[in-house]
Amino acid sequence: MQNKSFMETYFDSEKLDGAKFLTAFKETFYVTTISMIFIIVLGLLLGLLLFEFSKRDGKAAKLVYNVLSVISNIFRSIPFIILIILLIPFTRAILGTFLGAKAAIPALVISATPFYARLVEMAFREVDSGVLEASEAMGASKFQTIWKVLLPESLPALISGGTVTTITMIGFAAMAGAVGGGGLGQLAYYQGYMQDDLTTTLFATACILVLVFLIQFIGDALVKKIDKR
Repeated sequence: MQNKSFMETYFDSEKLDGAKFLTAFKETFYVTTISMIFIIVLGLLLGLLLFEFSKRDGKAAKLVYNVLSVISNIFRSIPFIILIILLIPFTRAILGTFLGAKAAIPALVISATPFYARLVEMAFREVDSGVLEASEAMGASKFQTIWKVLLPESLPALISGGTVTTITMIGFAAMAGAVGGGGLGQLAYYQGYMQDDLTTTLFATACILVLVFLIQFIGDALVKKIDKR
């Protein structure tokens, strides 16, 4: 590496394999998409539970809230690279392997669901309590209040939180590549770093940045369209 020029180190186009990049890009996109489906559904449920139990009086409600809060804090505090290693036996048990793009999904979901749940809880707290009380005073059931008032009123914040979580997941998915999780991260690490091919590492990084900017653009556009404040 030391005898190469700057251009030969970072811009040696002969080392770029379009088919490998396309496969890696698809794997990263697939892992991020599938993980986010689970994260949004589970995060909404967990965030709703945190929000509801935080408002209730009584020792039982406080106990449930504290238990959920501690579990959320534990899983979102563990560094992702350590979590994915700790979950190798669990991943192998449910998927039959801990290698490949699919194998990164359990760790991504377990790591990010508590993170998104906290964003959901904060989004719900921002909703005017008077609007919720008015809904209940007009005879709406708890489900109707959640479905027709709480979720629509907090939708811009939920989408904004989903955008932040998705971008975080792209970074985590790339990190998972270093331990056999496939995608652009694996391409950048094993072919780029391990084989002294920084052109591949740089181009893989550029692909990840393009994906991040695309997600941020779509998220911002959706929030701008929905938020009427």
